[in-house]
Amino acid sequence: MIRRAVTIQSEMDMESRPIAHLVQRAIQYTSQVYIEMDNKHINAKSIMGMLSLSLTKGTTFTVVADGDDEKDAADGVEAFFAAH
Repeated sequence: MIRRAVTIQSEMDMESRPIAHLVQRAIQYTSQVYIEMDNKHINAKSIMGMLSLSLTKGTTFTVVADGDDEKDAADGVEAFFAAH
């Protein structure tokens, strides 16, 4: 299991389109991928769950990945936030 803190560094408009891209990225991995924030444990492969989070510049959350490709999954989610 990998747990990695991520802080959003840039302004993001986290309306449904970027969230949909993040969910599509998470679905590519066989590992379980979760975002932990504000006592929530959200499946990163769930668009409804991800839309329930407030992801804005300066927000810090934890990416949790567990499975065969957990490193790639954690790296992929972190890279998504670095690119946006």
